[in-house]
Amino acid sequence: MRNEEPGEGGADEAVAFIAEQSAALRQLAERHKLSVLHYLLGMTQLEADEHLRLRTKRKLS
Repeated sequence: MRNEEPGEGGADEAVAFIAEQSAALRQLAERHKLSVLHYLLGMTQLEADEHLRLRTKRKLS
């Protein structure tokens, strides 16, 4: 088994990884009162989650 970099499994895997990591980074930004980063990471997480939601919806159609 080879070690793959995050996102090498395709776009959906990359977006899921981005959503997960942005959520963790957002918590870190909030803890340190980095409000602009907190906001931007929240927007990143929302965009990634929406992308996954729409892809799942299209696959079910």
